[in-house]
Amino acid sequence: MNERISIEEIIRLYKIDYSFLDQLIDSELLHPETENSVRYIIYEELPHLERFANWHYDLEVNLPGIEIIHKLLNQMEELRNENRKLLQNVTRFETWEEADL
Repeated sequence: MNERISIEEIIRLYKIDYSFLDQLIDSELLHPETENSVRYIIYEELPHLERFANWHYDLEVNLPGIEIIHKLLNQMEELRNENRKLLQNVTRFETWEEADL
């Protein structure tokens, strides 16, 4: 089982509004688990929650803005990964061509 923290504990520790956390869950930016009617967030999602809370409270970004920024950052990461793979393929091809000379 994944390590997790209850939503009530998150609200207490991070000092965020329950409604904000609920909006993140409703928009599927966070994916809670429920056990015995207690909702939990897995530890792996905490960096996302911290980032969303910083954008919202420190930069005053609203939920639609958070969704857009998150989507664009994910797309950038996917493009970086694709670029890395393409560069590895080019390097392999160049090495293969040099071996044939």
